[in-house]
Amino acid sequence: MRALSLDVVRRYGIVVFFVALVAVSGLVSPAFLHGDNVINMLVQFAPLGIVVTGQVFVILVGGLDLSVASVMATAAVIATGFDGTNASAPEIFAVTLLVCACTGVVNGVLVTQRQVSPFLATFATAVVLEGLRFAYTQGAPSGNVPPLFHEMGTGFVRGVPVNVVMLGVCAVLFGIVLHRSTFGRRVFMTGGNTESARLVGVNPDRVRIACYVISSMLAGLAGLVLSGYVGIVDNWVGRGFELDSIVAAVMGGVALSGGRGSLLGGLTGAAILVIVFNIVLLVGMPVQAQTIVKGLIIVVASACYVVRRRR
Repeated sequence: MRALSLDVVRRYGIVVFFVALVAVSGLVSPAFLHGDNVINMLVQFAPLGIVVTGQVFVILVGGLDLSVASVMATAAVIATGFDGTNASAPEIFAVTLLVCACTGVVNGVLVTQRQVSPFLATFATAVVLEGLRFAYTQGAPSGNVPPLFHEMGTGFVRGVPVNVVMLGVCAVLFGIVLHRSTFGRRVFMTGGNTESARLVGVNPDRVRIACYVISSMLAGLAGLVLSGYVGIVDNWVGRGFELDSIVAAVMGGVALSGGRGSLLGGLTGAAILVIVFNIVLLVGMPVQAQTIVKGLIIVVASACYVVRRRR
């Protein structure tokens, strides 16, 4: 019976904690459960959730992707690099996906073929993208986001934010890929034991490269969504998402060593981050307190990860 209880806590503890956090937040601040505030949290959660979806794939194969924030900002700059009309939307999507795919391939090749640590490889890619972005914009980006992207970032479908609908589609699609497909099984095998995966015919390098491509492309999509929400071009769109996405995944039970975790856990961790940041502001604490809270969450998440790994 005790073993069963521990297994339930290990599997669903993060969901139980999420429900408890919502209940406590509602008691601490009545405004927390107000419709407008809930919508606001959902709008903030959507781009982070999209990035976390890709980050989960990378962490499951034993990697990290620190380039996601820079990819998001690059996508935002691309979104304003055309004529600002909906007619240019296909070109924006095509160029963004191409740049993101190339970024993912570079990250994957550096990690698998050149044996560069994921931290250094993705950090270097982020710096290179930042340099290219600033060279292109001359440090002062300008341009308009097409109305379609405004709709993606701020629009509603039957009372539900469009970006939340997009997150839902991504979560269902990549959840099926991760947990119900042959590729998903290869992801877990690669992260769990690379040599064993190779012995049964899996090419770990290809799986890792594919996961980095997925992460970069989802980060690009999140950057387009966030640029539509902000409404103006910004060289720093998505700043901080690299750490937030990793912390959310680890909080949700995705093992940094790879091979263990779930997409639902990662998305639940992202939702917890959004709720914590929101309640900090609702109780009247300064915006700077978010940084302090984020640091504390990182410490707690790291401690929980160490405990889980020892067990």
